[in-house]
Formats: sequence, structure tokens, C-alpha cells
Amino acid sequence: MRLFVFGCGYSATAFVERLDPSAVAGVTTRSPGKAAAFATRGLSAFVFSGTEPGAGIETALAETTHLLVSIAPGADGDPALRQYQETILKRMPKLAWIGYLSTVGVYGDHDGGWVDEETPVRPVSQRSVERVAAEEAWTQVAAARSVPLAVLRLSGIYGPDRNALVNLREGKARRLVKPGQVFNRIHVDDIAGALILLAGSNTAGIFNVTDDEPAPPQDVVEYAAKLARFPVPPAIDFDTAALSPMARSFYGENKRVSNAKLKRTGYTFSFPTYREALAYIIGDRAR
Repeated sequence: MRLFVFGCGYSATAFVERLDPSAVAGVTTRSPGKAAAFATRGLSAFVFSGTEPGAGIETALAETTHLLVSIAPGADGDPALRQYQETILKRMPKLAWIGYLSTVGVYGDHDGGWVDEETPVRPVSQRSVERVAAEEAWTQVAAARSVPLAVLRLSGIYGPDRNALVNLREGKARRLVKPGQVFNRIHVDDIAGALILLAGSNTAGIFNVTDDEPAPPQDVVEYAAKLARFPVPPAIDFDTAALSPMARSFYGENKRVSNAKLKRTGYTFSFPTYREALAYIIGDRAR
């Protein structure tokens, strides 16, 4: 494997850190500081804003066998395709697999009902509309190249430094209550684990990478508080809560997301629910 990552953020970094640096052809970031930090780990890192090509990226792509895309699209499309579609189509002779990190937001609202990979997409928010367009664009590119494409639809991402325990410790946790509302979640280690399996076997398809238990968000905060012996924050009615438009929009989509297809590949979740994950995080901090 010679992996190249467009957009090496929280999720993609968890995957890259499981690989030997010699297996990584390159990663991109928008920040020169983050690029320097990647370089100290022995990785070839390139600054890529998405608005213009980045120095050195074309050369790295020529050696790439596995391409992972983890950049959010915009109204004008996917930044990696906007700058490098011709390169991907014509100047990547070793390309054997493409992975695209998407979101379960593409399914839209199902009033708490179950969805799986066969459920038609019907995005509600503009960001999810843009994700659907990006999925379709990468599907066309992969078909033109005759290489397998894995689309990983991720639910709410959490892990070290991004979880309910951190929010409680920083005094930012709130128990917003909207009756009937549930969300799925996914620990970043399970995103990395799914990528290890899918990229390692050059597997194609759409996969929901999500946990076993869609749960009300206030229940997660309460569980974390009791586990870590924080005071349980008071319940706040969603309808009267002061929320940004972005935060409120997340509650406009209510669904339960199945991970059965990913399990059929043989993948075993490290953290099937938030309970195991939060207990592990607490134990890891104590070690």
C-alpha cells in the first residue's frame, strides 16, 4: 500500500497512525503548522487549500495505490476533484482503491426509523446535499478508472479529546431534550479499523460506519457524568434552547442507522456503543 490522503483531519489521522510511515505516499492539510507536525512523524505532508493545486501533490499521487478522500465538499464541488480529477483519471498508474468519507446525513430525516445502505438518499441540509453530489462524482471517477470505491457514511464522530467527558470537564455539556430524538455515533478508532479492513482488501461498496445503539443525546451526557462523577447537567427543552442554526439543524434529522452490512464483512467494533468507549477513555486517562 502507498496511501495518499486528501484532508488528513481527525478521522483520517487515526487511520494513518495505524500504518507504517513507509506505506503513506502523502497527506494534505490546510495548515502549514499541521504539515510540519506530520513531517516530524515521518510523513510526507502537503499544504492544500482546495482552491489551487498544492506543491508536490502531483508527484506523490503518481506513486499512490490507495486514495482516501476526507475533505468536505462545498457548493462548487469536491476540492480534490476540482484540482486533481485529470490527474486521478490519467496520471495515477498504480491506483487500486479509492475511499471516500461521507456522512449518514445523506439519508435525511426518517422520524426515528431505521435506514441502511439500500435506503434512498434524501438529504435535508445543504451540507448533506453537497455530500451526495460528491459521492456521485467519486462514483463516476472510480468507474472511469475501473477501481473499487468504498463510501463510508459516518455517524457522529467522537474519540480522544472529542467526547462528552471533555465537554463535562470544560463545562460545555448540555442535556438537550427533544422527545423521540436519537443519534448514532462512531468512535474514531472504529473508523480507522473499518478503513484498515476495506482498504486492505480493496473492497468496494457503501458502508454505514456507525455504532450499535442509536440513543438520545441527553442519555449519553447523563451516562458520562455519572461514570466520571460529574454533576448531571439539567435537562434543557430543545424548543426553547439557545442554539446556533447549525446546531439546531442537526436535530432536524432523526433516524436509526444500521451497521449490519459492515459487520457482514467480518468487521468487529472496538466500541459497539458509547458505554464501552467512555469507560475506556476514562481508564486510558488514568493509566
